[in-house]
Amino acid sequence: MAEMKTYVVGGAVRDALLGVPVQDRDYVIVGATPEQMVAQGYLPVGKDFPVFLHPKTHAEYALARTERKTAPGYKGFVFHADAAVTLEEDLVRRDLTINAMAQQEDGTIVDPFNGRDDLERRIFRHVSPAFAEDPVRILRVARFAARFPDFTVAPETNALMRRMTEAGEVDALVPERVWQELARGLMEKKPSRMFAVLRDCGALQRILPELDVLWGVPQPEKYHPEIDTGVHVMMVIDYAAAQGCDLPIRCAALLHDLGKGVTPSDQWPRHHGHEMHSEKLVAAVCKRLRVPNDCRDLALMTAREHGNVGRALELRASTIVTLFERCDAFRKPLRFLDMLAASECDHRGRTGFEDGPFPQRAYLQQALEAAQTVDGGKIAEWVRQRYPDQLQRVPEAIRAARVEAVAKAVKQDDG
Repeated sequence: MAEMKTYVVGGAVRDALLGVPVQDRDYVIVGATPEQMVAQGYLPVGKDFPVFLHPKTHAEYALARTERKTAPGYKGFVFHADAAVTLEEDLVRRDLTINAMAQQEDGTIVDPFNGRDDLERRIFRHVSPAFAEDPVRILRVARFAARFPDFTVAPETNALMRRMTEAGEVDALVPERVWQELARGLMEKKPSRMFAVLRDCGALQRILPELDVLWGVPQPEKYHPEIDTGVHVMMVIDYAAAQGCDLPIRCAALLHDLGKGVTPSDQWPRHHGHEMHSEKLVAAVCKRLRVPNDCRDLALMTAREHGNVGRALELRASTIVTLFERCDAFRKPLRFLDMLAASECDHRGRTGFEDGPFPQRAYLQQALEAAQTVDGGKIAEWVRQRYPDQLQRVPEAIRAARVEAVAKAVKQDDG
C-alpha cells in the first residue's frame, strides 16, 4: 500500500513564494482511500469528489484525483480518486503552472511543471492541454491578471484561450459563474488587467459585448484627453480600485458609459443622450448576468445620472431636489452617496483629471443634508391645520421647503 502523504497545494504555495499573505491553504492527500480518511476521524463533505474536514482544525483535505471531460462547459467532468493517484497526476489537472506546485510537510517544494520559473518570470502559463476542458479557467486567468498586474499571459496560453472562445466553450458558462468571476476581478488591485486579458482572447466580446464595443469609440478630447471610451472606462475602474471602493461602486464605474457604444457614429465624438442608452444597456446586462440587486440598482442610477452630477453646479435648487426624488435619496441616502462616489470615479478616470477638483460631490452631499433637515411631519401637520380639506398640499409644501433649504445651503437664489 502507498504511503499516505499530505501536501499544501495551489495558491498557498504560490503566494508564499511571492511573499504575499496566504489567505487559505488547500491540502491534498496522496496514498489514502476514503475509508482510511473516515477511520482517522476525517468528516466527508465532498459531493463531486472526496473532500474531508480535519477532525481538529476543520481544514479541507482532498484526495489526489484525476478528471475526465464528458460534456461541454465547466460541469461536464467525471472525477476519479483512489490511493494509486500520484501527486503529479493531481497537479497536472490544475490550470496554471504557478498554481500547480505543492509543498511537503518538511517545506520542500514539489514543482513538476516549472511553476517557480514562471512565477519569477511573471508569466501565466497553462499546465497541459486539459486547460481547454474548463472555460472557467479563462475567467480565472483574467482575474489573476487583475490580482497580479505585472504578470503576462504566455502566448501559447492566450492562443489556447482564443481557440476555446472560438469553439464556443465560453458560451456554455452559466451567468452566475460569469458574474462571480467578474465581481472577484473587479475587487482586485488593477481590474483593467482582467478585461485586457479577456479582450486579447476574444472572450469579452462573448460575455460582455456591450463593454467590448467601447474600444475605438472616440470622446471629445477637451473632456476626455484619453479620447477612447474603452480606455476611459478602464481608467475609471482602476481609480475606483485605488480608492478601495465597494463592489457596487466598481460595478457602476464599469457599466456607466455603455451607451456610448450605440450612439450614432456620425455624431462622434459627441454622445448626446448616451445616459439613456446606458441605462437600458445596464438593465439588460444585469438581467443577463443576474447581477445582485445592490450592484444593479447603483449601476442603473449612475448610468442615468452621472451627467447630471457633472453639471451639478449649474443646476437650480428645484432641479437638484428633483434629482434627489428621482434617485429616492431621501429614503436611501447612502446609495445616493455611492452614486456620487461612482460619478467622481468617472470624472477622475481621465488623463490629467486624476487629481483635479471635483466639487460636485461635496456640493450635492451638502444639498442633500440640507434637504434632509426639513421636517416633513411638522409641515404635514401645519397643512392639516391650515387647509384641512386640501391635504394634497402636503407633498407640495414639503418639496417647497426642501428647495428652499437647498437654495440656502448652496447659496443659490432659486426664485
